[in-house]
Amino acid sequence: MDAQRELDLPSAGSEGTTIINGRCQLRQEADLRVVVVAGLPVHHYAIGDQVAEAYAMVLLVDSGFARQREVARAFGCSERTVRRHQKRYDDGGMAALAVRPGWRPGRRRISAKRLLVIERCKADRMSNREIASRLGVTENAIRKLVGPAELPIQKVIPFPTAATATYDESPGEQTPSATAQARESEAAELDEPVPMSLDVDPQDRSFDRLLACFGLIDDAAALFANATGVPGAGVMFAVPLLVNSGIFAIARKLYGGIGPAFYGLRTTLLMLMVMGLLRIKRPEWLKEFNPADLGRLLGLDRVPEVKSMRRKLTRLASHHRAEQLGFELARRRVEQRGSTMGFLYVDGHVRVYHGKRSLPKAHVARMRIALPATTDYWVNDQCGDPLFVVTAEANAGLVKMLPIVTDQIRELVADRRVTMVFDRGGWSPKLFRRLIQDGFDIMTYRKGKCRRVAPKRFARRRAKLDGKWVSYQLHDQPVRFLKGKLRLRQVTRLSGDGHQTQVLTSRWDLRDIEVAHRMFERWRQENFFKYMREEFLLDALVDYNIEPDDPTRTVPNPERKALDKQIRASRAEVAKLEQAYGAAAHDNPEDRRPTMRGFKIAHGKIGRKLRVARDGLADLIAKRRALPVRVEVREVSKTAVIKLAEERKHLTDILKMVAYQAESDLLSLLRPHYARADDEGRTLLHELFAAAGDIEVTDDELRITVSALSSPHRTLAASAICEALNQTRTVFPGTRLRLHLAVKPPPIRGMAFPGPRSADDSDQRAQRQKPDI
Repeated sequence: MDAQRELDLPSAGSEGTTIINGRCQLRQEADLRVVVVAGLPVHHYAIGDQVAEAYAMVLLVDSGFARQREVARAFGCSERTVRRHQKRYDDGGMAALAVRPGWRPGRRRISAKRLLVIERCKADRMSNREIASRLGVTENAIRKLVGPAELPIQKVIPFPTAATATYDESPGEQTPSATAQARESEAAELDEPVPMSLDVDPQDRSFDRLLACFGLIDDAAALFANATGVPGAGVMFAVPLLVNSGIFAIARKLYGGIGPAFYGLRTTLLMLMVMGLLRIKRPEWLKEFNPADLGRLLGLDRVPEVKSMRRKLTRLASHHRAEQLGFELARRRVEQRGSTMGFLYVDGHVRVYHGKRSLPKAHVARMRIALPATTDYWVNDQCGDPLFVVTAEANAGLVKMLPIVTDQIRELVADRRVTMVFDRGGWSPKLFRRLIQDGFDIMTYRKGKCRRVAPKRFARRRAKLDGKWVSYQLHDQPVRFLKGKLRLRQVTRLSGDGHQTQVLTSRWDLRDIEVAHRMFERWRQENFFKYMREEFLLDALVDYNIEPDDPTRTVPNPERKALDKQIRASRAEVAKLEQAYGAAAHDNPEDRRPTMRGFKIAHGKIGRKLRVARDGLADLIAKRRALPVRVEVREVSKTAVIKLAEERKHLTDILKMVAYQAESDLLSLLRPHYARADDEGRTLLHELFAAAGDIEVTDDELRITVSALSSPHRTLAASAICEALNQTRTVFPGTRLRLHLAVKPPPIRGMAFPGPRSADDSDQRAQRQKPDI
């Protein structure tokens, strides 16, 4: 046998040869490269052919000749590049291995023409991120040219809100710690960036719109002009409260921007909140208002149209940051108003759906019927102002949603012990024990029947709470649940008609009248829901889109529901026959039929019907027992595995909540200067927001002078809160103008101030008033 011929393989040190592993080599001959496996050439390609070289890497790895690390070392690339070539080849074959179009190596990222724009933006103290977003490049490209951004900081001026009001602190309630207050006073925020503008006339923004068309600005600068009698100028009274809420700083941090546009993030948010304060409840209602008049309030030539507002909402919703925005706003609210967070009210609000989609049903208490709807759970502080909102999955009940809500509350209040106040929808002794173990206190109504308390055991209690006198007839006693493992406190109130209302709580440190007062103040939240429905159109359908729902979600078995209906009818039939059979037995003449056998023979027809009805009832009960109580929703209906899109609705609810909070803070400032603030305060604010006013622009101030209101005492009350608002030295968002508010004095028509009266004047007045005899 001839000896096997030895292959003339070059050694590892041979020129032009790269050893991949023990059996694979990469040879270079002239302008070609050859892949050799076990001495046999399997692939060759020209030097510079990137597609063929990528295929050679894929061939070696996919065929099992070499590993990714070996191929990457031989071809002078990274393992990630080899994996990327493999994925592209699997997805699209050889065509997918072609070089991707991209930025040509060596080409300048930023042209020389834009360097002037960058210098101007840096002079306006804009951040690198804002400049990069405006020019459409990365932040690193700007940082390489100008260096790291030096962001100026401005200390937040504390604004007087309801947190400064006096409350009756009970032993279990805690106030914000000194550390939290110091953190709030020392907190620093970024200045609101001032956009660049090339326009001179505030009524003609042609150049800025052109820059927005070319993608050079992300938001239009607010330019104001002197004007008189601008409708709705009174809404400027809410601007300091809106800025103090942190909505603009937090939104800028989360969203960054919504793309190059004339109406950017700041303008869109401010526009939506101003619409809520002016009671423009839908974007479609903008058609009924003069866009130029509304634009003067925002420093624009005109406000966006309906389709533009819808597009902006869609752009904001695409970021999916509404939940995080609401949480950050709630965190800031807790820092500002920590003293009002001792008691938190939780309740669900049902939004009825009247469309054609198949949605889960929920019981609408105000309509007393079950309808397709979506349930939102709101958390309000002890003043009734909203804190945050959570949308329930498939109208989940309060028992299921309370743990989810308390988890978010724990992140907001840290280790502070909070009392959760809710209605009978959250009744569950097991849930009570879990909440108490998690560091919460509970307060709710008792559900179900319980032993009545004798009227003579009630005692009259009277106290001044939250600035008003309250009086109840109360009885206090301990109660136990879960076989004695859970011990709670029950405070029973006796009404004038003899009705007894039981309140359960885990707070043993409060007086009984405080427990009753805090529980009955839950109606503040119900009033909040009614006010938001009527004034802010909370139930409006903002988004018509749908999203896929969880197909494994369980629902009550509809077959059992049909059997329940048949069983009720069968039981009624059995009861009817039994009644007839019993009546016949009662009227049976014993002298003629003294035995039961004779009675059955005489009434055999009714007996047979009764036996058949009982057998049918037993069969129906057996069928129902064999069916599962709940089934997956995909087994019931394929069209029901959907839900309404939540992002746009959640975002608009948050903006309406911020507008309501600003209105509540204005009401707290108005209360010391208006005797009927609790009854007519919000009505006065509605009139103030809609009042016309004059706009005057100076070098550093934006002066708003609102016309007098309907009555002198209302005008004086509005003037009193101007001083507190001006002390905040609030800068209008998007400008460097400090906001200065004022109200024109009430006019005096046909009257003069009376001078000192003399004795002769009194005699003449008495003579005129003397009746004729």
